[in-house]
Amino acid sequence: MSGLCGWLAAGGAAGLATADGGAPTALASMAAPLSRFDSAPKAASISEVGGVAVAAIDGSRHVYQQDGLQVAIWGRPVLEGSADDVASRLGALWLSRGVAACASLSGPFCLAILDAFSGSALLAVDRAGMHPLSYAGNAQGLFFASSLDALLAHPSVRGTLDPQALYHYLYFHMVPGPATAYLGQQRLLPGEYLHVRGGKQCKGSYWQLAFHEPAARTRATFASNKQEFLRLLRLAVENSLGSDSASTGAFLSGGTDSSTLAAIMGQVTGRPARTYSIGFDAPGYDEMAYARLAASHAGSIHHERYVTPGDVLAAIPAMAAIFDQPFGNASAIPAYYCARMAREDGITRLLGGDGGDELFGGNERYAYQALLSQYERLPVMLRQAIIEPLLFRERTTKPWRLGDKARRYIEQASLPLPARLDGYNLLLRHGYRTVLEAGFIDTVDPGMAPGCMNGAYWERQGQGLSQINELLALDMRFTLADNDLFKVRKACELAGVEAAFPFLHDAMVAFASRLAPRDKLDGRRLRPFFKRALAEILPPAIVRKQKHGFGLPFGLWLHSHAPLREFAFDNLTQLRGRGIVRPAFIDDLQGRLLAEHPAYHGTMVWLLLMLEQWLSQHPAALGALAGGFAANATETPGVLDPTA
Repeated sequence: MSGLCGWLAAGGAAGLATADGGAPTALASMAAPLSRFDSAPKAASISEVGGVAVAAIDGSRHVYQQDGLQVAIWGRPVLEGSADDVASRLGALWLSRGVAACASLSGPFCLAILDAFSGSALLAVDRAGMHPLSYAGNAQGLFFASSLDALLAHPSVRGTLDPQALYHYLYFHMVPGPATAYLGQQRLLPGEYLHVRGGKQCKGSYWQLAFHEPAARTRATFASNKQEFLRLLRLAVENSLGSDSASTGAFLSGGTDSSTLAAIMGQVTGRPARTYSIGFDAPGYDEMAYARLAASHAGSIHHERYVTPGDVLAAIPAMAAIFDQPFGNASAIPAYYCARMAREDGITRLLGGDGGDELFGGNERYAYQALLSQYERLPVMLRQAIIEPLLFRERTTKPWRLGDKARRYIEQASLPLPARLDGYNLLLRHGYRTVLEAGFIDTVDPGMAPGCMNGAYWERQGQGLSQINELLALDMRFTLADNDLFKVRKACELAGVEAAFPFLHDAMVAFASRLAPRDKLDGRRLRPFFKRALAEILPPAIVRKQKHGFGLPFGLWLHSHAPLREFAFDNLTQLRGRGIVRPAFIDDLQGRLLAEHPAYHGTMVWLLLMLEQWLSQHPAALGALAGGFAANATETPGVLDPTA
């Protein structure tokens, strides 16, 4: 929770052209948004070249200043085997190693180093992107913050809303990095650094996820892999507990990842873990029975809460306010109520199971993509001369249900990866020209959204990786860093709780990258190694269950809860005047589409509702929007302009 902020002034003018009060006032303005929800204490440093500040609870707040050097770290990193005095030791490494000092850090962090002697700055984020950091450069200097709200609080940073980011939000349900919601502001990707010296910026990676796919004859035995996995799992949980393990709890959804953490916490601490679960009184959405089973099996002290439509209605404004850019993952709401329940119970730190699916092969789409890939292995002659003419010829007989399924399978299988991952994309299904206003479309490039996925996916081509590892790498970037971690971290921040993710411990990531592909996906069996290694720790029913999570039954509740429906539709009415979404589509969505498929089209209602709420909760963005999108059409979306 909380974060880091600051700037490196151009030409060594620490005060810059700031408002009354100079540099201290500017730094306080930037730091204020970082702790407005959790009231975390702050530490700050100002010198002749710039200023840094960190707002965070004890143990996650590190600021060091000496001899023209300022070091600020948000998080709980370990530096070459020790977490003690990390800021001063990092400063010494910077002086001796330069940007290579980043590689000496492990764990969750973002950092800023200002060096008065060289007039340079170093920014970096951890290897999984658990702690984000955004930046902007202009004639006054380099500005940075872990929250865009904090970045915009400096008077020298402008906030012009990027229409391309809004398009990406509607496409991905979030804004993928390195772009942000604002023109001229970018975000560091996992394992990246930014080095600025003499007005020149150099961005690079100090670490990248690298898979090592062992040949069959060199693979470690299951027994040795299991022993190493369980050792690293205990180590990851120990490191994630913090100094006060009694105030640390765990999310418990009843899935394999969260159930594993609950069990290991009890083993590591020698006392029952404190676990927290959310349920829904809606058919097909409630997983509380599995959470109870996991809690009973682990012997945890378990707490439950059922989220209601009224709870959702009450949380939406605050949830939209805490997001520093548009974000449409509705499961942030139950995550928030789970974290709030824990905070009311005295918990200040919550362990989440995020990362387990992306490291060990736990998402259902991995198995489905493997099934689709089997079609392209058939001989070309068989596919093109026999199967496809038979299935796609003009119908002369009564409908054939099996044939319809086969046609849909071939249509999807014929698409290349990663394009076929977008098979259920709402914006593509409806067509962006049906959903969006023509004037808005003129300011964006619709091809940039799939281009984001293609670029990240094709970075791995030529490395000879299996399909499962290619998909895992893609999900580590998009599903995890840009979505799930952001969701959990912000939900916890709103509740006043710090989030930790043991599965993303650096040693655990390295271990998973060395596992054979068949240990992650065997045919259509998801993460066989993970489940087999934990067979003695987890109840059999949880090992066998399908992944579910904290999905919110929002579409169903729109029909059954009139106040929630009225609130949602009022926000859609307000959105009509923004020049983004076509009023005719909103009419169709509220009427025919929602009635046809409440769950599927309820997601689109949620996306538009949260977009309107985000705009109304962020005056800087709303002010930029008031000028219309035509004025922004000449600017290059998502590109940092160091001379702006």
